[in-house]
Amino acid sequence: MKIGLFFGSFNPIHIGHLIIANVMAETTDLEEVWLIVSPQNPFKQQKDLLHEFDRYDMVQKAIADNYKLKVLDIEFHLPKPNYTIDTLTYIQEKHPQHSFTLIMGSDNLSQLHKWKNYEQILTYFSIYVYPRPNTKPSPFDEHPKVSFVKAPILDISATFIRQCLQKNISVRYLLPEIIENHIRFKKFYL
Repeated sequence: MKIGLFFGSFNPIHIGHLIIANVMAETTDLEEVWLIVSPQNPFKQQKDLLHEFDRYDMVQKAIADNYKLKVLDIEFHLPKPNYTIDTLTYIQEKHPQHSFTLIMGSDNLSQLHKWKNYEQILTYFSIYVYPRPNTKPSPFDEHPKVSFVKAPILDISATFIRQCLQKNISVRYLLPEIIENHIRFKKFYL
């Protein structure tokens, strides 16, 4: 099976994440998309980061009705900080019957040269790239392992959503209703 791996903090998971995951599952040759909740992105501050199990739980609730999407907590059990190459290697070793494709935004592709062992990622894995606003061309745009996927250009920010929640501003249509209700019930991000 060919599986797409979509890494993220998902802090919280929002409509933008779900649209991209679904577009990848429905319009490419990927048979499934696995959303990998990252406990801590090495490039991001931990401030405002909800506990990893709470974020995992929200992703699970958000995708429960889509059989092509799954959520994994695999990085919770790996040494911190988590580096994509280490997770990819681990997943490939655990699931040798599958082939894996990394899903990322064009903004991340332009920063790929800063990732640990990015050359190994490009050697052993294909990358499906979705468009992000205001992204400059990358030296990897023409790489044979990189494919651009036609998808909506979305600029929905989890930071913006958290700020709205803190100010008690509506986040309707930015989050699935089940996630908004869960966040409000648990008093997350307040």
